[in-house]
Amino acid sequence: MIDVALLGTGGMVPLPNRFLTALYCRIKGRYILIDCGEGTQIALNILGWGIKNLDVICFTHFHADHISGLPGLLLTLGNSGRTEKIYIIGPNGIKKIIRSLCVIAPEIPFEIKIFEQDDLQQNFFKFENQDFIINFLPVEHSIACLAYNIFLPRRGKFNLKKATDLKIPKKLWSVLQSGKKVLHNGRIFLPKDVLGEDRPGIKISYCTDTRPINDLINFVYDSDLFICEGIYGDENKKDKAISKKHMIFSEAANLAKKSHSKELWLTHFSPAMPDPKNYLDHAKNIFENTVIPHDGMYKKFIFRN
Repeated sequence: MIDVALLGTGGMVPLPNRFLTALYCRIKGRYILIDCGEGTQIALNILGWGIKNLDVICFTHFHADHISGLPGLLLTLGNSGRTEKIYIIGPNGIKKIIRSLCVIAPEIPFEIKIFEQDDLQQNFFKFENQDFIINFLPVEHSIACLAYNIFLPRRGKFNLKKATDLKIPKKLWSVLQSGKKVLHNGRIFLPKDVLGEDRPGIKISYCTDTRPINDLINFVYDSDLFICEGIYGDENKKDKAISKKHMIFSEAANLAKKSHSKELWLTHFSPAMPDPKNYLDHAKNIFENTVIPHDGMYKKFIFRN
C-alpha cells in the first residue's frame, strides 16, 4: 500500500493559489519526497502527514522551482529531532549543488548520503530494509533531468504445504514471507522455497520538465498512477513547449495511452495558464482517465488481487 500526495501543481514560480510541483509518498510510515521547490514546506504542513520520517529526497533537476526549498526543509528536519541519515538522489552534479545550498544550513544534525546518477549504475535505488525500489530515467530538458518511478513489489503467496513438507518451524514462516533467508539446524531455507510467483506490485511514475521521449513509454509502462507535466493545455503553445523542452497536455496524454497507464494526473502548469481545466478535454480525448489535480490532492493505492 502507498499513499500519494501531489503537494503542488505549479511550474516556474509559486502562486498564491498554486504551490510548486512536488510529490510526497508514504509507505509503511516512511516517506519519499520528489522535488522541493520554494514553498514545499508550507504544502507539507497543510497536508499534515509530518516530515520527521522522511527518508529519501529525489530531485528531477536543478532549476530553482524544483530544489530551492531544500535548505529550509533540512533545517526543519533537524529541529524536529531527527538524527537518522537521509538519502538524496539526483542527476550528476547534485553533490556540488547540495553542498552549495547547505552553506545557509550548516547546522544539520544528521548525515546526508547523496547518490548521483552515475553512482547508481543500474538506474535504481533500494532503500535499506524497505519494500520499495526507486527507478530513474534520464529525460530531455534544457539541463540534465530525471524521471522517477516508485515500485512496490509484491511477493507470491505463502505455500503452506511446501513449508510443512520441508518441516520448517512455524516461527520461521514470517521471516521467509518477508523475503529473508533463514538458517535452521544447519539447513538454509530461502523465500522461494515457500512462496509462489511474484504478484503484481504498485507503480507510481513522476515525470516533469521534459519532451515526450520514446524511452518514457517503457519506463512508465503499466503505472497505477502516472504524474506528468503539462505546462500548457493549448495546442497552439506546442512550439513554445518544444523550445523550452516541456510538453503540453495532449503529449502527456499520448504517453499515458501508449504506456497503458491506469490514471494520469497533469501538473507543472504555467503561471500563464490560470485555469488548466479549460483544456482538460485536450487530454481526455486521448486518454480518458486524466485528472487536473488540485494542490494537496492525495490517493491511496493498494495491491491488486
